[in-house]
Amino acid sequence: MSAPTVSALAGVDRLLRPRGVVVVGASADPDKLGGAMVASLASYDGPVGRVNARGVEGMHRSLAEAVEAAAAPIDLAVLCIPAPACAAAVRDCAEAGVATVLICAGGFSEAGGEGALHEAELVRAATETGVRVLGPNTSGFFVPPDGLVASFVPGAGALEPGPVAVIAASGGLNHALAFAFQRQGTGLSLGVGIGAGLDVSAPEVLAFCAEDPRTGAIALHLETVADGPALIAAVRAASRRKPVVALVVGEHDLGDFARSHTGALATSWRTTRALLAQAGAVVVDDEQQLVTATSVLATTRAQPSADPAVALVTAQAGPGLVATDALHGAGLRLPELTNPTRARLGELLPPLTYQANPVDTGRPGPRHHEVISAVAGDDEVDVVGVYALAEPVVDLVGAVTAADLRGRACVVGVDGTHDQVTSARIDGRRAGVAVTVGPTELAVALDALAQDARHQHALATDLASRPAVSRRLEPLRQPPTEAEAKQLLNGLGIATPQMRVCRSAEEASAAFRDLGGPVAVKISSAEVLHKSDVGGVLLGIRTEAALADAVEQLLPMTGEVLVEQMAESGTDLIVGVRRDPVFGPVAVVGIGGIATEVYADVAIAAVPTSIERLTGMVDQLRGRALLDGFRGAAAVPLPALAHVAASLAGFLLDHPEVEEVEVNPLRACAEQLVALDAVITLTDHPDLQQEER
Repeated sequence: MSAPTVSALAGVDRLLRPRGVVVVGASADPDKLGGAMVASLASYDGPVGRVNARGVEGMHRSLAEAVEAAAAPIDLAVLCIPAPACAAAVRDCAEAGVATVLICAGGFSEAGGEGALHEAELVRAATETGVRVLGPNTSGFFVPPDGLVASFVPGAGALEPGPVAVIAASGGLNHALAFAFQRQGTGLSLGVGIGAGLDVSAPEVLAFCAEDPRTGAIALHLETVADGPALIAAVRAASRRKPVVALVVGEHDLGDFARSHTGALATSWRTTRALLAQAGAVVVDDEQQLVTATSVLATTRAQPSADPAVALVTAQAGPGLVATDALHGAGLRLPELTNPTRARLGELLPPLTYQANPVDTGRPGPRHHEVISAVAGDDEVDVVGVYALAEPVVDLVGAVTAADLRGRACVVGVDGTHDQVTSARIDGRRAGVAVTVGPTELAVALDALAQDARHQHALATDLASRPAVSRRLEPLRQPPTEAEAKQLLNGLGIATPQMRVCRSAEEASAAFRDLGGPVAVKISSAEVLHKSDVGGVLLGIRTEAALADAVEQLLPMTGEVLVEQMAESGTDLIVGVRRDPVFGPVAVVGIGGIATEVYADVAIAAVPTSIERLTGMVDQLRGRALLDGFRGAAAVPLPALAHVAASLAGFLLDHPEVEEVEVNPLRACAEQLVALDAVITLTDHPDLQQEER
């Protein structure tokens, strides 16, 4: 899916930069929606027409009359009318030449009953006329640089202009975030609540913000995603030009699990976060992190780096330790400073201070800017954090401004009274220096800068090339058994244990003698995806007698069993690919075995993608250290792991009838990766099954 077209952006531009506005359903009563909207629009410099069909004094009776009387073209109509009247009003807008509409009211499909009919009529009217509709079920939007407040929320008119654009799924959260940015001392270029999103969508507003010269960074809030490819394309395009910070809600709503481990692990929340990061967005965990990260990135941005390193200069050891602990917890690298840097710091700081990283200066002095310059000049450093309690000895913002940062991104963290903090924020805004409050917020800011640097490096190097490792095979007509799935894996160059499918005790005994013990005995069925859950797997069979018992137990369950050589011990992984219902094909790599869903330690990426990105997926795992040969276990060969993921991805892309492929466990043995189990499921969608046939 490509980014929104020029014509689509033109429609959004007319919505967010209208030459004139008309309020349909205007009222003189400020307690009514139409009255509140008229009051909010009082700060707008362009013409504001008011329409009330009852003929209230000073208002027009019809939209056409208001448009004709306006001193400038009317681009936006704000509908403050009940849901049943909205579709007709949209058609009136088209006849009068009004290109865009904002609908704040509810009463559509969310209300059930006739509401769904009203929504269908509204969608039909917008589609047939080409009028763009924002909403319904939104509290509106605001453009502080233009004084445009199309919102009924008190206080929205007091929002100050600035570099951050807010795009929120919820109109309420759009305002809540806007007020949080205001408290942070960061002004807004734009704030949009998408609401029901029947027409104008978050990807379109993202594309608008990417082109908007007044927007320096974008804060994105998501609840659900209607068009995953369009969203990812818009984030990728925007993030190459300016930072995008994303908050995705819904961690604990797992929705409709797919039947396999891969589907259960790749929940919509987890997949959305992973693919947003792959597209270049900085992904955060809560709304305060969203505000902090976007505010900082609107001020400064680190140079792209595959593995950005952070240095911390602190005037107090305790807060410095809090920040350092948070940075380590985020997986950031804080390298020891080089010998030349430490030698320079030795000239500037008392001998008892810690000078490796973090740098504990003790009480900062008049040469603090030289300390910052020395740290920023270290070849190992990409991002610098500077923390101190506010006191008259040193002006932190002034010290950073005076320092030679050598192009490094730098953030100030300060603590003090309300007045001291406010003063530091004001000074930072004037000097173009990012200012945070407290060690934890400083760590969030440094993490955001590092994430952004890492994502930008990956975007620049990721060619999104489709690895030529799959081989076109005949379409699958029915779900394969484990043995059939493993034969397909062998064709892709993925190793599997030697095995035999047996339909009798005699065949199983012959297989045992041929393969040699120990062996695993499993039920063989395409319908039973989790064989261990039904007692369908028996391991470590070493004797003919044990084999006979195993076959007697398992054979009646499905009519055939799989006798397979036991693999040597090693580290178990899960590698899978699936067609995500929102985003399309994705790959999942994680810590595997029977506890896969318990730990849910996985990385997710959209495919096709580069081998480099597939190789780097393991760096996102909490259990990453297990892959390096923990306590004598076999180390996982990362290039081979990437080859497995790329092979499965290529197979999925080559076979539209395949819904999902999962290898779990994929065991890292002494010399190779071996697929111990494999599941392939087919799609239920006839259109996909017929594609490319």
